[in-house]
Amino acid sequence: MAGLLSLQNYDSGSEGSNDEKDEKSDGFNAHLQPVDKTKSIAANMMLMSAPEVESVADASGIRHIDPLKKEVTYNPKYEELFAPQVGPSNPNLTQQARAERNTLAGFAEPSHFNDFQFENQRRTFTSYGYALDPSVNDAIVDEKVVGDSGAAEELKGATVFETLAKKAEKRKREKNTDAGDIDGYLGPWGKFKDEQTVMKPSEDEQKELDEILAKRNKAGRSTDEKPVEEKTTLHIKDSFDYQGRSFLHPPQDVGVNLRSEEPPEKCFLPKKQIFTWTGHTKGVSAIRWFPRYAHLLLSCSMDTKIKIWEVYNDRRCVRTYLGHKQAVRDIQFNNDGKEFLSCAYDRYCKLWDTETGQCKARFTSRKVPYCVRFHPDDDKQHLFVAGTSDKKIVCWDIRTEEIVQEYDRHLGAVNTITFVDQNRRFVSTSDDKSLRVWEWDIPVDFKYIADPSMHSMPAVTLSPNGKWLACQSMDNKVCVFDVLNRFKFMRKKTFKGHMVAGYACGIDFSPEMSYISCGDADGKVYVWDWKSTKLYNKFKAHDDVCISVLWHPHETSKMATAGWDGVIKYWD
Repeated sequence: MAGLLSLQNYDSGSEGSNDEKDEKSDGFNAHLQPVDKTKSIAANMMLMSAPEVESVADASGIRHIDPLKKEVTYNPKYEELFAPQVGPSNPNLTQQARAERNTLAGFAEPSHFNDFQFENQRRTFTSYGYALDPSVNDAIVDEKVVGDSGAAEELKGATVFETLAKKAEKRKREKNTDAGDIDGYLGPWGKFKDEQTVMKPSEDEQKELDEILAKRNKAGRSTDEKPVEEKTTLHIKDSFDYQGRSFLHPPQDVGVNLRSEEPPEKCFLPKKQIFTWTGHTKGVSAIRWFPRYAHLLLSCSMDTKIKIWEVYNDRRCVRTYLGHKQAVRDIQFNNDGKEFLSCAYDRYCKLWDTETGQCKARFTSRKVPYCVRFHPDDDKQHLFVAGTSDKKIVCWDIRTEEIVQEYDRHLGAVNTITFVDQNRRFVSTSDDKSLRVWEWDIPVDFKYIADPSMHSMPAVTLSPNGKWLACQSMDNKVCVFDVLNRFKFMRKKTFKGHMVAGYACGIDFSPEMSYISCGDADGKVYVWDWKSTKLYNKFKAHDDVCISVLWHPHETSKMATAGWDGVIKYWD
C-alpha cells in the first residue's frame, strides 16, 4: 500500500509547475514517512503479473455445487445447477436406489392433458353415465364412448357443459283485451286454455288417498301416549297413630326440635354412615326433605317410582307412588308438604297428594319437563313452572289445568329454575350455557348472563340466607353469583377439585352456611369451607354417580346422599 501511494505521488509530481510540486510534496509528506521509490515500483509490478486462480471450476469451466451445501453464494447458471454429479459412485447403493427418479415414487414422464376436458368428461360420466374413450383417436361414435351408449345416442354425445335444445310448446292463454267489456275483460291475467282451477281426484286416486290416510291415523293413535293409571302402595300397617295423626305429622320424641325456625349454631363434617335406604331398582334422580320439619325424605328414581321414607325411628319406606311410564326427573313439595309435583321423561307433570297417594292432576305440553317448581309465595301455591326440552319455561295453573304464561327466550333445554329476591324473580339455566333472570309473570328476561368461558350449569342452589346462588358448572367447578348486587359473578368464590362433567350433581349449603358440598361422578362427596373455598373433606359415598347431597336443616352434622346405584345413604 505504501508503495502504491508513493508511486502515485511520484507520477503526480511530474505535472504542473515547480511551486505546485513543492506544495504538494510538502503537504503529502507531512502525513507519510519517506519511502524508497524504486522498491515500491518493483512490488507493484509483481502484483500486476500474478495469474488469476478459479478455485471452484474444472477444465470445462463449470462451477460444481457441493450437494451438502445449504447455501449458494453466487448465481449459478442452468447448466451448472443441472450438471451431472461428479466423483465416484456409491458402491453400496442397491439397483433400485441407483435408478434415476425425479419424484419420491420414481420417475414421472411429463405429459399434457387439458384440465377442463378431464373435468368435463368426469362430470359427464357422473351425470349422464357415459364419457369419451381417451384411448381411441378416430372411430365410430358407439365405440368412442365408455359407459351407457344408449344415453349417449339419446343425448347425441352432449357433455354437461353443452346446453341441450329444449322444445317446449308455449301454453296458450284465453284472451279478451276489450277494456269496454267490464265483466269479461281478462287482460294479461287470463287463464291457460287447458288449466283446471278445481281439481278432484279420480276414483282410483281417491282409493289410494283413503288408504294412506287410514294408515296415518292408525300410526298416530299408537304414538299418542296416554297417561298410565296411577297407583300407590302404603308400606306401613296404619297410616294414622292412636291420636289420629298421619305420618306427615312431625315426631316429638327424637331429641331434636324439628319445629325450630333457627338453624344450628355450628355444623360439623359427617364422618360415618349410619343408615341406608334401599328400595329403588335403578338410579335415584333427586331427593327432597319434607318442608320445614325434614322428618320425611321424598325420592324419585329412574325405575319410574317415587318413594317417601322416614328419617327418624324405624326409617321405613312409608309409601310408593306409581304413575309414570318412564324415568322420573324431578320432584318438588309445596309449602305445607301435603302435595308434591313430579315430572318425568313420559312428558307428564303430575300433582300428588302426599298422604293418600292420589294423583290430583296431570299436565303435559308434549315436551319433556326437566324441572318443576311451585311458586314459593303462599298466595300463589296454585301456580308452578316447568322447564322443558323445547327451550321454554311453562307456567301452569293447577285450578284450571291450563298454561297461563310462557317464558320463551332460551336457546337450549331449560335445566333449572330457582326463585330469588323474595320470590319476585327467578333464575333459569339452560343448555345454551347462559343464565337468565326473569321478573315473575313478565315473559322477557331482564338480565342475560353469558360469557365465552361459561359452561352449562345443570344444578343450581340458593343459599339459606338468599344472598348467593351456587351453580354446578360443567367444567368441574362450583360457581357463585351474588343475587342481591346485580347478579355479579364472584370470580374468587370458586370451588374446585371434583369431577362432574356430564352430570347434574346437586349442591347444598350447611344450615348455618359454614360449608358447601356436592356429589361427584365417581360417587364421592366433596365438602368445602364456604369462606376460604378450601376443600375440607371428601369421602366415597356411592358406587356410581353421587347425584344429590342434602344437609339436614335441624341437625348439626347429618347429611343424606343419593346415587345412581339406587341407594340413599344417611351420614353423621
